Amino acid sequence: MSAVAVEQRPTHETIGDRLAQDGVDYMLAQWVDIHGTPRCKGVPASALSQFLEGSAGFAGAATVGMGQGPHSHDLIGMPDVESYTPVPWERGLARFACDIQVDGQPWPYCSRTALKRQLERLSGAGYTMMAGVEAEHMLVTRQPDGSIKPFDPAGFDTLEKPCYDFKSLAANLPYLRTLVQYLERLGWEPYASDHEDATAQFEVNWKYADALTTADRYTFFKMMTNQVAQQYGAIATHMPKPFSDLTGNGSHFHLSLWNGDGSNAFIDPDDSRGLGQSKLAYHFLGGLLTHARALSALIAPTVNCYKRLSIGAYLTGARSGFTWTPAFITYGDNNRTQMFRTPDPGRFECRVVSGAVNPYLGLAGFVAAGLDGIERELDPGEPLVGRNMYETPLEDARRLGYRFIPQSLSEAIDEFEADEVVRSALGPELAEEFIRVKRQEWVRYHNSVGQWEIDQYLTLF
Repeated sequence: MSAVAVEQRPTHETIGDRLAQDGVDYMLAQWVDIHGTPRCKGVPASALSQFLEGSAGFAGAATVGMGQGPHSHDLIGMPDVESYTPVPWERGLARFACDIQVDGQPWPYCSRTALKRQLERLSGAGYTMMAGVEAEHMLVTRQPDGSIKPFDPAGFDTLEKPCYDFKSLAANLPYLRTLVQYLERLGWEPYASDHEDATAQFEVNWKYADALTTADRYTFFKMMTNQVAQQYGAIATHMPKPFSDLTGNGSHFHLSLWNGDGSNAFIDPDDSRGLGQSKLAYHFLGGLLTHARALSALIAPTVNCYKRLSIGAYLTGARSGFTWTPAFITYGDNNRTQMFRTPDPGRFECRVVSGAVNPYLGLAGFVAAGLDGIERELDPGEPLVGRNMYETPLEDARRLGYRFIPQSLSEAIDEFEADEVVRSALGPELAEEFIRVKRQEWVRYHNSVGQWEIDQYLTLF
């Protein structure tokens, strides 16, 4: 990662002129609930001054995980003018990411506020976190019986190993080129898009930025894929595992810390471990590895995520031959079978992050765990270089002391609840709400009866 150019971002004083310059007559006051789901209210540009003062009110109990009942005072979406994003698929519309307040005070259940609080801690230590994201997602269609199937109108996307396949890519170029053109228009500097490992699965890459900007952008990207896919007759889904026999949707996060002078604090050409990483980078990574099981609840926060994170034989159980999802808590060089990969000196990639991640909470957890590693100078140990973790038998992994990602949401929530450091990333109120919401999700899932159970047990006894 090289130094990031400073953008000319709008201020409270200049935002009115910017709206007029861009022809914006309508605004979206946008924030996320505990799941990371975008919630919005429309505001006419003529009401900009009221919007900036806090006119966008919401009934928190009508959403999820916001710590409110029907009797509670309004949530107020306070726009961050630096997050101003012209909406490229609809003329005259712009999005503002909002922080939530109640009665003029920051609301402790706001995901974006939780991330900002952790970034302030990091800034106090002298660092800025840069983050990039690999945004995997699928295009599907819903059938009359309610089932879904991969979107493949041309009938070309049929290979067992479709990754990088030209015909499958070419059939969806109108969709992908529209996305990339929009990202270029927004100044996000997209640099690649491809057909991924599963049928009708795609990935779009754009340049990394500071963690808050990346969380805002990833949230907006999900909104964008939803709208653009509809133009081509498809549904865009970031669901981690829509199909049991196909590779799931990840959201690999690339993380690094930067000094106040704009230099990458993770780089050290003299690294004795041969990865080009600094002592600071290894301490940060040591924190991530130490708290990895608790972090799983934040970066893989749904019951569906753990159908992507299975250990054992299922690591190679997808139709393409691999799930491409590590379930061992290890790190190494440029090796995609590790939880943490080192694609280049100066950054680590976490490959466990799910397409269902609330990016604000996931990044907040990474900051809290990484800072704990720095403060306690935790050593991640030697990297596993050249080892194919998919071929490591579970018995050998246990004998060698490798730990595993939790194998269910329930297990992950237990780890989260027991980990004071990761829990603190959210703050006491939001952490308790997260545990409550996710335990309810697990109970609802566990108490449902699926087709597999009917097929397996109906006439077995």
